[in-house]
Amino acid sequence: MSNQSRQILVTCALPYANGPIHLGHMLEHIQADIWVRFQRMRGNEIHFVCADDAHGTPIMLKADQMGISPEQLIADVQKTHFADFSGFNISFDNYHSTHSEENRELSEAIYHRLNESGFIKKRTISQLFDPEKAMFLPDRFVKGTCPKCKAEDQYGDNCEVCSATYSPAELINPRSTVSGATPVLKESEHFFFDLPSFEAMLKEWNRSGALQSEVANKMQEWFDAGLQQWDISRDAPYFGFKIPNTENKYFYVWLDAPIGYMASFKNLCQRENIDFDHFWKKDSPAELYHFIGKDIMYFHSLFWPAMLEGANLRKPSNIFVHGYVTVNGEKMSKSRGTFIQAATYLKHLDPECLRYYYAAKLSNRIDDLDLNLDDFVQRVNTDLVNKLVNLASRNAGFIQKRFEGKLAERLEDKALFDEFIAQSTQIAAYYENREFGKAIREIMALTDKANKYVDDKAPWVIAKEEGREAELQAVCSMGIQLFRVLMGYLKPVLPQLAERSEAFLQAELRWDNLAQPLLAHQIAPFKALFSRVEMKQIEAMIEASKAENAQVNAPKTEKSAVKSTAVSADNGEFEPVEAEISIDDFAKIDLRVAKVLNCEAVPESNKLLKFQLDLGFETRQVFSGIKAAYNKPEDLIGRSVIMVANLAPRKMKFGLSEGMILSAGTGGADLFLLDVDNGAKAGSRVK
Repeated sequence: MSNQSRQILVTCALPYANGPIHLGHMLEHIQADIWVRFQRMRGNEIHFVCADDAHGTPIMLKADQMGISPEQLIADVQKTHFADFSGFNISFDNYHSTHSEENRELSEAIYHRLNESGFIKKRTISQLFDPEKAMFLPDRFVKGTCPKCKAEDQYGDNCEVCSATYSPAELINPRSTVSGATPVLKESEHFFFDLPSFEAMLKEWNRSGALQSEVANKMQEWFDAGLQQWDISRDAPYFGFKIPNTENKYFYVWLDAPIGYMASFKNLCQRENIDFDHFWKKDSPAELYHFIGKDIMYFHSLFWPAMLEGANLRKPSNIFVHGYVTVNGEKMSKSRGTFIQAATYLKHLDPECLRYYYAAKLSNRIDDLDLNLDDFVQRVNTDLVNKLVNLASRNAGFIQKRFEGKLAERLEDKALFDEFIAQSTQIAAYYENREFGKAIREIMALTDKANKYVDDKAPWVIAKEEGREAELQAVCSMGIQLFRVLMGYLKPVLPQLAERSEAFLQAELRWDNLAQPLLAHQIAPFKALFSRVEMKQIEAMIEASKAENAQVNAPKTEKSAVKSTAVSADNGEFEPVEAEISIDDFAKIDLRVAKVLNCEAVPESNKLLKFQLDLGFETRQVFSGIKAAYNKPEDLIGRSVIMVANLAPRKMKFGLSEGMILSAGTGGADLFLLDVDNGAKAGSRVK
């Protein structure tokens, strides 16, 4: 890459404003922050912005449930989000909200441009309507019986038993998950963005290098299926921006959310006198990059560039898509304590440890990243403490005690120093291309060379011999010089450690000054730069995470009533699970110990296991959706489980289910049977 100064705007996906930041979110923000900090070190003009995604039905319903206004909810959440990002040293130039005047003005302006160009269409559609809440219901707010396999309690868009897809109107016995009422079909005029008009442009842009090859290949599936007009309107009640010249129509959250990138940047421009239009005009020479997760890549690869094209604005230079975070090889789990909130992590561990670990495993592909906690402890301690920081500490003592903190006037091994500097080009290329793992491997290989140099020279031996003072100063100074170069290369990843190192070196670490050694330079007395990670810190974090998740998921009581809710981690889909029940209703549940006589997979289902259970006084057949958690169902034979014994039998496609087995977890592979003492008598009540 050329060293000529570039103008760059970088964004991260906007966190949804109804839940906390967790370590999955932090992957994206750390990845983007490392790239941004590298660009700053290279002398480029770069602006890094983000915002809370603050609109939509889930926000409206959650605020209603909490008894506060949506504005109060999003303001409270924004404070916690910003605190979490600040705790991990994410260096946003601006952190805003989509519920802002800048976003309202830009959303309306873009809508008017699209409408005037004929890209907004209107047509009447039929939707399910909740007569009690007087609101149209999004698909995920309707449940009923699957029209294909007749499985009960399925969402309005797809069946989790047979995987069929359908419209909410096709559900048998549908009900609103908001109120429990039976919804009715009602017509409403909606506004659609004419996405098919941009098919030729999108095909060309998708293959222009603006997307990773894996993403471009995935987008081809949309073209093969045929692009459809996109519904950009929602009916009142809705928390968002009203569509101009309408009475009760609002912009769908996904229309104004990406415009929130522009709004946050405009807020920064107004504050710092930056030319907003220069960055967003058609054919702008400035660069625009979005760091996002793979779950939202189609919005950014199809809808967003088409909207920008239709509004005569520039499209992104590139969209950088990353994978998900797993912990110890498995999906993040609330029950196992590995669904870790950013705030929980910060109470127990240094944020730079996670920044380093993520960097060491990140590539420019969309592969998932596994946070293996044992490897995490070993890698941080080995690389950062034993190798990097130890390089400084083992040399600084001699320089301070014997030479009053002054480095030698010459390089003891100029060839070795030049070798370290020569790697600058390759390491910079790795950073530029988001190949952070390769950069870290290169830097750690140099760290090993630096430590080998010190081991071979053995300054502790030189120090014991008379007449070798100049040699001792030169060798130890050389160790400090190499440490300085290494810390310069790691500054984008470890900004706090770099800051402490700069105080020790009494010199700023810049990419363009690393090649000039600090000759005859005064350094400060050495202080501990980094602390080891202990496994007990990890264990304490896991236990704290378990306790927090148990508290969040515990039944909330108010006026002798219980209400259950569920929140997904991605894009904040808040879904009321059931209507309220009284404590008397809850007391009717008859929980019994049951022994597993037989257990086998249901071949026609992706999720179900079929159990034969001994209740002591009778045998029951029960189907349970925990196949993903138990690859060998035969291993469950002989185990004692807890079942709801007085649940009405449920006729399913695969047979009659005569009860319910209790399990816990977040779903899928994270859904496990509750432990029961195998000595408990079958049929005994569980209190």
